[in-house]
Amino acid sequence: MSEEKLNVVHEDYSADSIQVLEGLEAVRKRPSMYIGDVNTAGLHHLVYEVVDNSIDEALAGYCTDIDVYINQDNSIAVKDNGRGIPVDMHAKEHKSALEVVLTVLHAGGKFNKDSYKVSGGLHGVGVSCVNALSSQLIAKVYRDGKIYKQEYSEGKPLTEVQIIGDTDRTGTTILFKPDAEIFNVIEYNYETLATRLRELAYLNKGIRLTLTDKRDVNPENNEPRHEEFYSSRGLSEFVEYIDSNRERLIDDVITLETTKNDIPIEVALQYNTSYSENVFSYVNNINTKEGGTHLAGFRRGLTQTLKNYADKSGMFAKLKFDISGDDFREGLTAVISVKVQEPQFEGQTKTKLGNTEVGTAVAQAVSSALENYLEEHPKDAKSIVDKVVLAATARHAARKARELVQRKTVLSGSGLPGKLADCSDNNPENCEVFLVEGDSAGGSAKQGRDRQFQAILPLRGKILNVEKVMPHRVYESEEVAMIFKALGIIPSADMDHNNIDISKIRYHKVVIMSDADVDGAHIATLIMTLFFRYMRPVIENGYLYIATPPLYLVKKGKEHRYCWNDTERLQLIEEWGGGKESALNVQRYKGLGEMNPEQLWETTMNPDGRILRQVSIENAIEADRIFSMLMGDDVPPRREFIEQNATYATIDA
Repeated sequence: MSEEKLNVVHEDYSADSIQVLEGLEAVRKRPSMYIGDVNTAGLHHLVYEVVDNSIDEALAGYCTDIDVYINQDNSIAVKDNGRGIPVDMHAKEHKSALEVVLTVLHAGGKFNKDSYKVSGGLHGVGVSCVNALSSQLIAKVYRDGKIYKQEYSEGKPLTEVQIIGDTDRTGTTILFKPDAEIFNVIEYNYETLATRLRELAYLNKGIRLTLTDKRDVNPENNEPRHEEFYSSRGLSEFVEYIDSNRERLIDDVITLETTKNDIPIEVALQYNTSYSENVFSYVNNINTKEGGTHLAGFRRGLTQTLKNYADKSGMFAKLKFDISGDDFREGLTAVISVKVQEPQFEGQTKTKLGNTEVGTAVAQAVSSALENYLEEHPKDAKSIVDKVVLAATARHAARKARELVQRKTVLSGSGLPGKLADCSDNNPENCEVFLVEGDSAGGSAKQGRDRQFQAILPLRGKILNVEKVMPHRVYESEEVAMIFKALGIIPSADMDHNNIDISKIRYHKVVIMSDADVDGAHIATLIMTLFFRYMRPVIENGYLYIATPPLYLVKKGKEHRYCWNDTERLQLIEEWGGGKESALNVQRYKGLGEMNPEQLWETTMNPDGRILRQVSIENAIEADRIFSMLMGDDVPPRREFIEQNATYATIDA
């Protein structure tokens, strides 16, 4: 670089180049640093932050009711009956404590141990961030017999704190409207909020939460959609909810609630006849998706106690192979909730608990409670140990089946299935593979694709329902083995299917492409279940997608257009002059095989015009419950789910 160029660089980079962001400007400048993203997840996170404030009041013993409203304009109101945010002058900041809470980062009672012994969402960002990212926020405080009000916009107060009336109640109401200039999405999803409020009700028994959606009004009684979430038994009801679609192995949910070393611990666990482990852990109401010391302590206490009981009873005497820790957790559903004054979070998403003392406390508590339960319930104890022995036997069979898959891969050179029509690019970031239902559609897809970056793997009809079979049956399935091999994923060595290594995955887009009908949806669900149970990191890394073929081809003269739903079809017919539909002008696609290669490329595979839906896991508990319901044996809940969510079109003959 020349001397002249260096001087220019130094002149441009001066003290004036250093930008100091005052107050909440930093939040508006870099919102994703504070709430994760500015899409759907971040939008809903705003609600959770406000609700967390009310939950803190409940944990401190001052709040029993929390009401959440989705207003018609997609603003949100959160109302509680706590003590009300203080409104007196803050000595250091020289303004109302209410304004401090709403305008200063990391301000609030939760940082004072005298105010809140434990606090939900302690590693969260606070209601001040909600204020910063809202075009409008109105705070009302009911306290000391008065109603106080203050209005804000983009985090800045528009008014002083005003007294607007008298009251005989206490509490806080926060109304906010997310800023459309910040968020890419500003429409709230009822089910997403309902799932979190339901979760909070189970985690904090005795607190009543409600959700009211004023956008969704029943025309018969003019009442908005409304749901109440309340749990009197807490985690035991949570486990029953998660396992509602599974067959129980033991009659009772095993529960414990204790305090060890000043750490409140709650655990509920239940064994069922399935083959998956579903353990969910929480710290201060935060779902610790990456686990941590409390989860490790739970597993240690469970494994050691069950092993000691079985050894003492002679139940493992005839076994010819070792029992693994995984074997003790097959068919286990459990929820662990701890409250920690000063949690240390680590991991990629800061959802892994690092406090070592918590692991020791949880292990001791679980060991003591489980030991007592096994002694008092010998019949259930035998059922659990028998399940462990069965799991160990199946694990050894699965290991042999898995090794067979690996050996076939080595012996066949590249290890790629013969049915796979691969792409020429070998950079996984550029490549995508379509898992296509049937040879007919597979043939059209092979002809219509872009061979440079698109691979096709035809599947023979419906693959195995992995929800209903033991792991060794999964690995013995030819279709399942073909998917593993095509993707370049080696099945888990330790049977922990969620920790498989996908670093050598061959495609960063794995696209499920099935017919747009009930059978096609069933096949897509079977494949998603396989990924959720045996290759979850593929979903968690954002690699799994669902293709969206059109439902209709609508023609008028030489002109034609595709429609993906009934609304589009009816709008197009209206746009083209109305008239009665017929087979001259509307073609309903009953399957991918009805499209020629050019049509399949144009509508479903061309990156310039296609619709791909990315599969994500917003809430692992709800995903687990839905998969077990859809793929299980209980018909009524599955029928109800399909009736509520089906969008398949029909044309009257």
